[in-house]
Amino acid sequence: MSDECYDVAIIGAGATGAAVARRLAAYELRVVLLEKCVDVCFGVSKANSGIIHAGFHHPVTSLKARLEIRGNLMFEQLHHELGFPFKRVGILVAAFSEEEMKTVQRLYQQGMANGVPRLEICSSERMRLLEPKLNPDVVGGLYAPTGGIIEPYRYVFALVENAQRNGVTLKTEFEVAEARHDGDAYTILSRRGDRIRAVRVVNAAGLYADEVSRIFGGEEFKIIPRKGEEFLLERNAAGLPRQVIFPVPGRHTKGILVIPTVEGTMMVGPTATEVEDKEDRATTAEHLEMVFAQAVQMVPVISRREIITSFSGSRPVLEGNDFFIDISKKAPHFIQAAGIQSPGLTASPAVAEYIKDLLKQDGLALVEKSAFDPTLPPVPRVREMSTAQLAAMAAQDPRYGHIACRCETVSEAEIVEAIRRGHATLDGIKFYTRAGMGRCQGGFCTYKVLKIIARETGLPMEAITKRGDGSYVLSHRIAPDMLAGEVGHA
Repeated sequence: MSDECYDVAIIGAGATGAAVARRLAAYELRVVLLEKCVDVCFGVSKANSGIIHAGFHHPVTSLKARLEIRGNLMFEQLHHELGFPFKRVGILVAAFSEEEMKTVQRLYQQGMANGVPRLEICSSERMRLLEPKLNPDVVGGLYAPTGGIIEPYRYVFALVENAQRNGVTLKTEFEVAEARHDGDAYTILSRRGDRIRAVRVVNAAGLYADEVSRIFGGEEFKIIPRKGEEFLLERNAAGLPRQVIFPVPGRHTKGILVIPTVEGTMMVGPTATEVEDKEDRATTAEHLEMVFAQAVQMVPVISRREIITSFSGSRPVLEGNDFFIDISKKAPHFIQAAGIQSPGLTASPAVAEYIKDLLKQDGLALVEKSAFDPTLPPVPRVREMSTAQLAAMAAQDPRYGHIACRCETVSEAEIVEAIRRGHATLDGIKFYTRAGMGRCQGGFCTYKVLKIIARETGLPMEAITKRGDGSYVLSHRIAPDMLAGEVGHA
């Protein structure tokens, strides 16, 4: 329990909340970032496709299009400052009929009106030159070279870490249960009894933004979970494209995509199904067949045999399909950031700027912090080292020579560093280091990671979780002698 009063409390540590926290960290403010999960980026942002959209899918009259265009342009600098994986590989929209080419023409005109640079309408020959793995039946399409790919969790982790280094307080496992405004500030209570006070609040709660708004007495609206199932294929899969490949979009969805990831694997999906349960993470064989039928139409060499895993996530959709970012008309000093679905990741740095301006409009004094440091020190990654570099690192710290995850070449030293930066669940370590993301999906490395977490944190192994909230990995106590020995040789 604390009586400290923050200038701003941000609810939700996904891409939106993290970007806002990092932006406000540049000012002389007391800021707290509240997250209901055990780690950041465990909600909507975790299951993001990792695409930096170019800005042609939505009309300029929409808020999401304006912020998408602005956000797209900000990623080179963010990548330079924070070091998360990011590449501008470009986006292709593949058309397979003259009727679909009419939609391509509309997307091109919309993109030009939005100010998207270097858009190109392509012939069949140009499309196959740009992406040789495309189905030769492709009639033509659209090329947007400013599109890109990103690792979304590393992006969010970097934003939050940089915000913390610049003075922002992070409180995880803080699920907002109650809020009261006494005329000066909000008193915010969590479900487990923690309390904070804050003058202003930003609602960036993703799928739960409607419930948070209700708790604070803000606008009434309904978040509709639109579930997307995706399938991950192994590194250097036969169908791995050079660019992100979109189909011609439908009325409510951008369709089934073929996506090269920034780390060399490949995804196909997502589906778009409205569901009732915000925690529905199921994937189905029926949707697997549908996804692959559509993906193979665009890239025939894609193979089901190369699937590593499947996962799903839900977009927080509002009626009207646009972002809702505004000062609340009902709750004092309460900023709404709801309905942040695709292209929310792309837009997130621009959303942060937009919210910063709304806070200023609401009366928040913004005094720049002279000591603000926008950078993060680089994190050594064994898979990115030459043999000579690895030998030098292992000479300084032998844990760099102990490979805990063989599929993704992740060392014991990297896992220790992840734990020291606050990621002490299997999923947190997986997202920070990629240990467990490879072909075997943790079959060989999970036990090694568990031993490292137990050693570094002092937790018994049966207390370690996959993602917090009772998701225990083991159901019985491990004998002490099983924990003995060198982790690198387990």
